[in-house]
Amino acid sequence: MAELFASGRIVDVIVGLVVLEALLLLALRARSGRGPSPGALLSNLAAGAALMLGLRAALTGAEWPVVAAWLIAALLAHLTEMAIRFR
Repeated sequence: MAELFASGRIVDVIVGLVVLEALLLLALRARSGRGPSPGALLSNLAAGAALMLGLRAALTGAEWPVVAAWLIAALLAHLTEMAIRFR
């Protein structure tokens, strides 16, 4: 289990689950018309995924600009989601 965390592979598993979640929620919305709008959903999940990829970069010893870039990507995705939700 320690190797899963040290290698950053745990983040890969979690990001895979996030992709699965997105696909299921988009399918639910297409089928029933209920659920979050696709833009809000995808920007929300993108923010979380970017945070996780920043964690993966930190766990694997990436240089600080790589970690910072993922954090900035998370911020931009979060701001996009807020703009969508407050329209």
